[in-house]
Amino acid sequence: MDLGRIGIWSRELRYHPDPGVTAEAAAELEELGYTALWIPGGAGGDVLGASRHLLENTRSVPVAPGILNVWMHDAQEVAAEHARLTADFPERFLLGLGISHAPSVDREEPGRYRKPLTKMRSYLDELDAADPPVPPQERILAALRPKMLALSAERSLGAHPYFVPSDHTAVARETLGDGPVLAPEQAVVLESDPERARARARAHTERYLRLPNYTGNLERFGLEAADFEGAGSDRLVDAVVAWGDEAAIQARVQEHLDAGADHVCLQVVGVPEGELPREEWRRLAAAFVS
Repeated sequence: MDLGRIGIWSRELRYHPDPGVTAEAAAELEELGYTALWIPGGAGGDVLGASRHLLENTRSVPVAPGILNVWMHDAQEVAAEHARLTADFPERFLLGLGISHAPSVDREEPGRYRKPLTKMRSYLDELDAADPPVPPQERILAALRPKMLALSAERSLGAHPYFVPSDHTAVARETLGDGPVLAPEQAVVLESDPERARARARAHTERYLRLPNYTGNLERFGLEAADFEGAGSDRLVDAVVAWGDEAAIQARVQEHLDAGADHVCLQVVGVPEGELPREEWRRLAAAFVS
């Protein structure tokens, strides 16, 4: 499976209430030249059904959940649906898997989230043992820290880091070594005014700064507790959200590519609820894929 260079990561493609709108948007993203479509799945729900919807309404672009929460989905059922998706859409579905976050997993069953690396290994064992199995090259792991990155290199196509600065990409590539795919997400705001850009970016960052997996990872790159207060300091916002004009976004993506990324998925953030950022997608396509 070839993910290409520049994809789109979009909450709107998963959660917009009108399936006709998302079908049309996915078809346009493919026409614009984006090389993969990523949708969220950490909150559970029918992320595989949402993936099928996008596959059915596009011709050849790969689709990946980024990610399916392994605490919330039975591995045998996932393997069975993976088999159906890959039969119907050969070489187009990539199963993104992630360990999610304690506050989400423990919400209804306190204490459930423990030994996340062990849980992921066990889940991969179940996918390997399923009939039919999910081949390693048809799955990718959300990974931030060295042990999960090493596991992604050993037992999947590679790693899909999320909410990371470009400095993380260099560290991730060093851990993965040559060969495994490295496909970081990059949040973007197409706005050159610093005050407006950071305000829109903070609508995105605030939710993630309550999740210790992310803040702990960011501390490895020089950010501190004060940076995580509220919706994040300017330093934090600037580290994880690329903002500015198309040239500024291109420069940040190039940092990832120079650091060893194979594929970068762009997530336009700060979008009004219920809207799809179609104009921003078009502007970015003109800059990246035309």
